[in-house]
Amino acid sequence: MDDSKVVGGKVKKPGKRGRKPAKIDLKAKLERSRQSARECRARKKLRYQYLEELVSSRERAICALREELEMYKQWCMAMDQGKIPSEIKALLTGEEQGKAQQNSTKLAKAAKTEANSSNPCWVQPFTRFSSCE
Repeated sequence: MDDSKVVGGKVKKPGKRGRKPAKIDLKAKLERSRQSARECRARKKLRYQYLEELVSSRERAICALREELEMYKQWCMAMDQGKIPSEIKALLTGEEQGKAQQNSTKLAKAAKTEANSSNPCWVQPFTRFSSCE
């Protein structure tokens, strides 16, 4: 007897189901593989460049914050000795209020620029009075 079945007007023969292996040109397949590898290496190189730039910008931010911290430490030591640093006197009298406002607007612009990047808030550079939301 014949094992073939008639389903919907088509004769189906028993055997393997699914896609038939396509006769793909081996040279074309190897070339596509090489091209894919080249693209992968290029993406990897760009990713590493981006990460290196990110690390260097964070290191610069850390250095600036360390300098600021050192300045505040010196101010505190001076105040513990009963001396008021001239910078604090100027801030208290409002002489440098204009400069402080200019600096705060620069910091705000820098923070806004960084916030517009695709980085999450926990990697944003620290600026005074900013917070992660």
